[in-house]
Amino acid sequence: MAFLIILITCFVIILATSQPCQTPDDFVAATSPGHIIIGGLFAIHEKMLSSEDSPRRPQIQECVGFEISVFLQTLAMIHSIEMINNSTLLSGVKLGYEIYDTCTEVPVAMAATLRFLSKFNCSRETVEFKCDYSSYMPRVKAVIGSGYSEITMAVSRMLNLQLMPQVGYESTAEILSDKIRFPSFLRTVPSDFHQIKAMAHLIQKSGWNWIGIITTDDDYGQLALNTFIIQAEANNVCIAFKEVLPAFLSDNTIEVRINRTLKKIILEAQVNVIVVFLRQFHVFDLFNKAIEMNINKMWIASDNWSTATKITTIPNVKKIGKVVGFAFRRGNISSFHSFLQNLHLLPSDSHKLLHEYAMHLSACAYVKDTDLSRCIFNHSQRTLAYKANKAIERNFVMRNDFLWDYAEPGLIHSIQLAVFALGYAIRDLCQARDCQNPNAFQPWELLGVLKNVTFTDGWNSFHFDAHGDLNTGYDVVLWKEINGHMTVTKMAEYDLQNDVFIIPDQETKNEFRNLKQIQSKCSKECSPGQMKKTTRSQHICCYECENCPENHYTNQTDMPHCLLCNNKTHWAPVRSTMCFEKEVEYLNWNDSLAILLLILSLLGIIFVLVVGIIFTRNLNTPVVKSSGGLRVCYVILLCHFLNFASTSFFIGEPQDFTCKTRQTMFGVSFTLCISCILTKSLKILLAFSFDPKLQKFLKCLYRPILIIFTCTGIQVVICTLWLIFAAPTVEVNVSLPRVIILECEEGSILAFGTMLGYIAILAFICFIFAFKGRKLPENYNEAKFITFGMLIYFIAWITFIPIYATTFGKYVPAVEIIVILISNYGILCCTFIPKCYVIICKQEINTKSAFLKMIYSYSSHSVSSIALSPASLDSMSGNVTMTNPSSSGKSATWQKSKDLQAQAFAHICRENATSVSKTLPRKRMSSI
Repeated sequence: MAFLIILITCFVIILATSQPCQTPDDFVAATSPGHIIIGGLFAIHEKMLSSEDSPRRPQIQECVGFEISVFLQTLAMIHSIEMINNSTLLSGVKLGYEIYDTCTEVPVAMAATLRFLSKFNCSRETVEFKCDYSSYMPRVKAVIGSGYSEITMAVSRMLNLQLMPQVGYESTAEILSDKIRFPSFLRTVPSDFHQIKAMAHLIQKSGWNWIGIITTDDDYGQLALNTFIIQAEANNVCIAFKEVLPAFLSDNTIEVRINRTLKKIILEAQVNVIVVFLRQFHVFDLFNKAIEMNINKMWIASDNWSTATKITTIPNVKKIGKVVGFAFRRGNISSFHSFLQNLHLLPSDSHKLLHEYAMHLSACAYVKDTDLSRCIFNHSQRTLAYKANKAIERNFVMRNDFLWDYAEPGLIHSIQLAVFALGYAIRDLCQARDCQNPNAFQPWELLGVLKNVTFTDGWNSFHFDAHGDLNTGYDVVLWKEINGHMTVTKMAEYDLQNDVFIIPDQETKNEFRNLKQIQSKCSKECSPGQMKKTTRSQHICCYECENCPENHYTNQTDMPHCLLCNNKTHWAPVRSTMCFEKEVEYLNWNDSLAILLLILSLLGIIFVLVVGIIFTRNLNTPVVKSSGGLRVCYVILLCHFLNFASTSFFIGEPQDFTCKTRQTMFGVSFTLCISCILTKSLKILLAFSFDPKLQKFLKCLYRPILIIFTCTGIQVVICTLWLIFAAPTVEVNVSLPRVIILECEEGSILAFGTMLGYIAILAFICFIFAFKGRKLPENYNEAKFITFGMLIYFIAWITFIPIYATTFGKYVPAVEIIVILISNYGILCCTFIPKCYVIICKQEINTKSAFLKMIYSYSSHSVSSIALSPASLDSMSGNVTMTNPSSSGKSATWQKSKDLQAQAFAHICRENATSVSKTLPRKRMSSI
């Protein structure tokens, strides 16, 4: 039987003659009569047979290269029309069809279009020239096709003349959405704009930025390339190379261009992802050559070939690498599957393509199903004419299951939608017309209804948008080897409206993650903590990695610039991947320096208390009384206590209260202390001064209570104005790179300086007075120690000014604490330690007699030196009186004749030792 079939096949081939188209009917691939005729354009053969580079005659040649997948598309159109005819959608109206093979050539498609536009029911089949085609009745009412955008554009421009509806099922060029250029064109697939946008999104999502692109030199390829460049730039993707192949196989340079493209791919070693906008026959030849050259890459497939069985069945196709593509959204095509199962061949059929397929199939009867497509394609490279034979018919019935493997679900569904759209539009138009009459309506009337029709495929409803597109979305497909065969599997869906990938399950998510393992970059990936530094290259994807500087970070790979941390609250080291929260710092209680300073302050307080106890226990001794009395000592000691206590307000978390309290507390208490010491210095100078003019001035000036209250009151006024108009507040210092310093902002540097300056003025006056009395009796001389105390104060605060101005951070308060402690300790020690030393260790000189003896000795020495000066003697020649309290207000007058020694001594006793005069007997005083 097989031998008989082979003989019959050979006989058919021998009878075949290479005859071009003789009559228009020879040009028809398939036809069926009806009340309304729908035209169809399909590239069933891949090229036109021609032995010349350029034709010498305007003659349509025979077509070769039978494409099974496109043959199935013609069957899908026929099946969809039969579904409408067998339904109640168009009751009493039958749809017919005329399907033409474009042979993937624009001239052939335009020739078929001329027949579509020819006048209906005209034996001469002529296209009339008219100024107005509104009443013109062409042969067909609408056209479905063609598949390729280049051919569709040419056909659409001719159909625009009569506004004949053209519904594309595969032409995706973005320009076809322009209703000014193509007003009668609609399509049941999305525009390439959405596909290219999805591709760029996928590339960016997968982490690729250095890719190649291969396209064709026709309008479809150029438009796709231009749009892809725009989308690539928007997604920071760079194109390493762009290769353009001839659009038609009839171009003799195509093989050379393919070889050159593959060499370019090999040279660009870093390019591992290639986007391919080609037709199926281009990809078929490209992949066969790539397999020979051992090229393994990641290929991004356009909807033209992403599901093409012709390519997935190439031997060793897995060697080319991975393929991810975009395909038209699938629908339910189970009815078409049943149609193929029941497909049969009748001798009376006017479907020449079906007969040709049967002839090729019979010629490959000995071939396995896996190689059947290649066999049919190779046999179809010859020009074959059909000769009916029952053996061929039987063989065809036996092998029709083979067709289903070559069906592309997305394309089949889009063809069904195209037919259904026309069917529903005709139904709406024929509701008030008798459409059994072929003259019931013109094509332009059908176009107006078609643009607004809502139709269904039995499960979902559809309608065209304002651009005539049907935005159904895309399926993202992945080629996977299953059981030794390359299978196209659906990986995800792409939502056009939201520009997102819908991933159905975890397995698909893993597939997406696996894509990221493929590296296709011009430069090595910059890790988090680094940024891209572009070089002089023309591509932004070629760069060097540079570490982020301090206070900057990157948390993703390949970031174009480092992000700045919030300097107020966060920081980052060099090459950081995140910002760290700044640590809040202040002079804390548990800080070692703070503890040390607190200990020193506490020791100072203890020392004050000890001195107070010592002075209280020795209240009536000359040393205590010569210090100005217990009240003045207590005031001074209280001031020292407050000064030591004020240091605690400089430690701990700053609060508004502590900021306002610490400076005013120190300023007022220290001023009160200096004021008291100032009165003591003035009193000492007054007591031991023998210059009458100076004595008179000092007596007028010496008002202890008034001096203390006035001096202290001025400081109180300064501090009050400070607190009212520019009070110290808590400041968050964020100027340091890694920490936040909580500190007290003084509010007004002028007020702060005025407070300290005022204290300095008082201290300076005190220093002057004390310095003048530095040579007084040694054991009871406070002036000398007051001078030392003021010197310590000046040294400490003069040193404080530059240190305070240049210090920053949490230890700024510690600087002021140290200065307060130094000045406080200095004055305290110089004022009270000598007296405590006399009280405790030199008790023999802390007696009334020792005190008087010391005064007498000092006054004798002083008067002797003064007596040498006549002016001094003259000034002392006046009466000197001394009041004896025991004599009940009576005055004892000493005569001028008494010696100056007695006058000086009496003066000293009156001023500095009144307590002694009270205790001495009258006789003792007289004898002295």
